[in-house]
Amino acid sequence: MIRLGANSEYNLATCHPKLQRIVRLLAQRVPKSMDFKVTCGHRSEADQEAAFKAGSSTKHFPDSKHNVMPSLAVDLAPYPVDWKDTARLAKLAGYLQAVADDLNIEIRWGGDWDGDGKTLDEKLIDMPHFELTSYELGRP
Repeated sequence: MIRLGANSEYNLATCHPKLQRIVRLLAQRVPKSMDFKVTCGHRSEADQEAAFKAGSSTKHFPDSKHNVMPSLAVDLAPYPVDWKDTARLAKLAGYLQAVADDLNIEIRWGGDWDGDGKTLDEKLIDMPHFELTSYELGRP
C-alpha cells in the first residue's frame, strides 16, 4: 500500500469524490515499486495561466477540467518524478484504468484521449492527466 504525502493529500482533496475514490483505491493496490504522487487537482486562474505559459497545458482558464471545484481532473506521476520516463507513466495509467474499471467509473487518460488503446495517434500527449468523462459526470 502506498501512503500519499501531505502535498498529494492536499491536491487530491480538491478533486471530485469519484476521482478521490479511484486514487485512494489505487494507492491500496499498486506495488510499492509504483509509488506515485498527486501533482495537481484544482487549478486557480493564476495556476492555470502559469501551466499554459509553461506549456504543461494547452488551455486557458476556465477551459480546463482542472478549473472547476471540485476538479474534474487529476494529475498523477510515479515517484520519484521523471517526466521523461513515459513507460512508467503509462504503467501507472494502466493501474489507474483498472481501478476505475473495477469501480465502474469512466475516465479518460491524457495519453490516449480517444480511448483506442494507442498513444501514437494522439496530437497531444498528457500522460499524467486523468479526467472524468462527460458520460460519467451525468451519472449519480
